[in-house]
Amino acid sequence: MPENAVRAESTESTGRAEGAWYGENADDVLVVRGLRRTFGAVRAVGDVSFTLPHGGSLGIVGESGSGKTTTARIVVGLEQADEGEVHVRGRSRTLRGRGRAQRLARAREVQMVFQDPFLSLDPRTSVESALRETLRLHFPERDHAERIRELLDQVGLGTRAADALPRQLSGGQRQRVAIARALAVEPAVLVLDEAVAALDVSVQAQILNLLADIREQTSVGYLFITHDLGVVRCVTDDVIVMRHGAVVEAGRTADVLADPQHPYTRLLLESVPRPGWDPERISAARRALQGPA
Repeated sequence: MPENAVRAESTESTGRAEGAWYGENADDVLVVRGLRRTFGAVRAVGDVSFTLPHGGSLGIVGESGSGKTTTARIVVGLEQADEGEVHVRGRSRTLRGRGRAQRLARAREVQMVFQDPFLSLDPRTSVESALRETLRLHFPERDHAERIRELLDQVGLGTRAADALPRQLSGGQRQRVAIARALAVEPAVLVLDEAVAALDVSVQAQILNLLADIREQTSVGYLFITHDLGVVRCVTDDVIVMRHGAVVEAGRTADVLADPQHPYTRLLLESVPRPGWDPERISAARRALQGPA
């Protein structure tokens, strides 16, 4: 086992989480250790650790209230952890940069794509203007016109969409714009928080295929936050399962989905409707789990 590996674990985790190790490469792009976050008496995140290899794709799965989104917001910097560390490319994100250049550099490291792109885009700003504003802020010396063309091509929109306002685009097109804007700053990690949950199934598939292509082209690392095991199966190499703020299982995605070890992971898999699905049995299993993780 490599000395630099970091285990995806929680002090309250069981099953695969106690023996699942990531960080086999020395150049892990993201290392998260011992995150804790509480809101009053509510523990949102409790001692969560994981790593993301350069160019890798890690899924964080769980239902509402599992702590997955809070974990993601801490990684991005939208929330502050009570305890723990986040390192990107070997640099700590625990302390915020004081100068403007440091703050911009920190923002470029990790970008986030939200579930509803309409809310994250200015309804009065065209696609081209939104991308140009981002590029002007982070790369004022570059040829913005050429880079905008590259970004639009990269996300499958083309220059015809450059003059459009968000309301003139479909949901899938708006999400492509949000992805283009995130990629504009050349991040090391792209956090996707339920990024396809609001899209039709056919559009979901298009966006997931697009993300797979982008990862192959750029080697950006993906952190997928989702409740959808179908998304996890399609686009992640590894997965951690969270419940009540703790990691209860972790491992290679194919292994976890094929042979889940924790009762909660099995419950998530069994809750997906399919032929022979028994909702009463699922409800009974859920009630049986209504205690500590």
